Amino acid sequence: MKPRVVIVPALIALAATTAIAQTDPKATEQWAPVPKVVAPGKQDSAPPSDAVVLFDGHDIDKWEASKDHSPAHWKVHDGVLTVDKATGNIQTKQRFGSYQLHLEWQVPANITGEGQARGNSGVFLASTGPGDEGYEIQIMDSWKNPTYVNGQAASVYKQAAPLVNAMHPPGEWQSYDIVWTAPVFTANGKAKTPAYVTLFHNGVLVQNHTELTGETFYIGKPKYNAYKDAPIKLQAHGDPSAPISFRNIWVRPLD
Repeated sequence: MKPRVVIVPALIALAATTAIAQTDPKATEQWAPVPKVVAPGKQDSAPPSDAVVLFDGHDIDKWEASKDHSPAHWKVHDGVLTVDKATGNIQTKQRFGSYQLHLEWQVPANITGEGQARGNSGVFLASTGPGDEGYEIQIMDSWKNPTYVNGQAASVYKQAAPLVNAMHPPGEWQSYDIVWTAPVFTANGKAKTPAYVTLFHNGVLVQNHTELTGETFYIGKPKYNAYKDAPIKLQAHGDPSAPISFRNIWVRPLD
């Protein structure tokens, strides 16, 4: 006796659906949710419509002193913001998780010094303390100025050298475009997922979804310390060279 062949209706329906998916272009179209409309900046590097403008050349009302949360006292002049080393680091009053950040910075044309003592500053993508605690992207003059490669401009400080050196010479404006993916912590403070950073320096990719192994430290190995959202900090480094300046700073929260 030949075995009976049982045709299951569900299997027939599945085969029919699969056949349609392979021949009907509409089967792979997605119509919802519809992305919101964001108007890009009308000029290169201008903030898009959903950006939080942190400095537009007029005031630093969105910034405070890192050490005590008092008003920031860096110098605003001629549409730029210049570091005041005597008053220390400044940070945003607003706290952020993951975001896209744009900022422009300039090393003075008459800069002196060498190595780390030449136009040194930094942007801390998440500031976790009043000093130099957090996650730093190095800012300094790396135009014909040798130093340790994980401490030159566009490095994740003491963790990851940039893929290339994309510096303009002193006196010219530099740009950073950064995508920061903040770390996620468990309820007991352990790092559940690490932090990542992608960085374009003057339009050149120099950090490609780089995974961080913790906060950046001048001395010692990186490690994670739990936090929930944090300000963005600009560093007033104590080297003796002339202070650098910033302009056109904006951020798009990605949470």
